Amino acid sequence: MKLPAPRGPVTEALFATLARNDFADPLPTLAGAVEDALRDHGDVLYDDDLQLALLCLYELHYSGLEGVNERWEWHPPLLALRAGIEEAFEGRLRDGVSVMDAPPSGAQQVADRLFAMAATGGGPSVADFVARHADIGQVREFLIHKSVYQLKEADPHTWAIPRLTGRAKSAMVEIQADEYGGGRPGQMHSQLFARTMEGLGLKSGFGHYIDHVPAISLASVNAMSLFGLQRRLRGAIAGHLAIYEMTSSLPNAKYARGFRRLGFGAPVTDYFDEHVAADAVHEQIAGRDLAGGLIDEDPRLASDVFFGAASVCLLDELVGRWQLEAWGSGRSSLSARLPALEDA
Repeated sequence: MKLPAPRGPVTEALFATLARNDFADPLPTLAGAVEDALRDHGDVLYDDDLQLALLCLYELHYSGLEGVNERWEWHPPLLALRAGIEEAFEGRLRDGVSVMDAPPSGAQQVADRLFAMAATGGGPSVADFVARHADIGQVREFLIHKSVYQLKEADPHTWAIPRLTGRAKSAMVEIQADEYGGGRPGQMHSQLFARTMEGLGLKSGFGHYIDHVPAISLASVNAMSLFGLQRRLRGAIAGHLAIYEMTSSLPNAKYARGFRRLGFGAPVTDYFDEHVAADAVHEQIAGRDLAGGLIDEDPRLASDVFFGAASVCLLDELVGRWQLEAWGSGRSSLSARLPALEDA
């Protein structure tokens, strides 16, 4: 990913730091900017500067940042500053979700409780809007919001594999193998999504539209990396994947319907059609064998499993509300103007 435009003092200092190769210790300018931002920020979920900084720091662990020395990935002062942002982010997520006093213990009971959470999500439905009302400009915006994750699907969850054992690990591997196309060239879900974007005249390089994506959509992706990159949160990433799969099949059927309403068929709709079938199977595996199996093996992780699941519901609701409120008032849901179709 190319370095995006900075959105405030933190990203200005971060990008200036990453442009150097001196690997200074400490990093006083960046440290001061982060300290000021953490002291003065409002809601960290909507803080463009902090969420963009966190996304770029996480990207050092994925495919990297263009022109940035790969040694920054494990530079201790940089990791320490990231940890400060993560603490505020995780705290906000925990404050925003309901605490479950007595999580269920049996695998089937865990799955049943997760399915109940998925069924009672009370947020606005972007899927319904896309199916019935969205115009071509709005579905292009919808794809750009999703592209920050979907173009590297399902890498954040894959971090959990070496941190799991037994039944939960087998379930995670089974799900992820499907996400990566089951060994079939060109069938990784990230590649299917790239073809969907291209079918609507959008660029499909990862991060191409990062300057257009608002903080709340960045936060929904950053939560995956927060959970996936930390062993202590392995329960949260398992719960995240479980509820993610459980809330995928029906919305993707609606997305496919909306794109067909606008005159698009394969390959534009292949991504959504694939998820209708795949996630109907994945949701059972994720609920019973991944989340349920993990709690069976280590009941101490139950609260984190449900915290991860609840975080998905919270962030999906906030992202959906952001988009629908913008579209309902005739505004773009993006942070910057999207180029016209012929210039995209």
